Amino acid sequence: MSETQTEWVIEIIGWVGSAAILLAYALNSYQRIRSDQPTFQWLNLIGGTLLMGYTFYKDALANTFLNLVWVVVAIVALARLFRKRTAKQDR
Repeated sequence: MSETQTEWVIEIIGWVGSAAILLAYALNSYQRIRSDQPTFQWLNLIGGTLLMGYTFYKDALANTFLNLVWVVVAIVALARLFRKRTAKQDR
């Protein structure tokens, strides 16, 4: 892959990551989804992961760290949702 193609792929990754996080925020703000729903957390996890890759490539390490925390929060929230759902099924 040429350097130009790599740059395009990285830019697309960054834009898709940004769009995923903004979509989660907008849907939550307009009460289409709640923050305790898997859709919200998956959008944040995917968006944060993509932005983490983008910012790391761009050498923006402060933003890489921010997105790492964003991803960890989403993973913990998804794990809690999964445990809660599993506990309900076991009853």
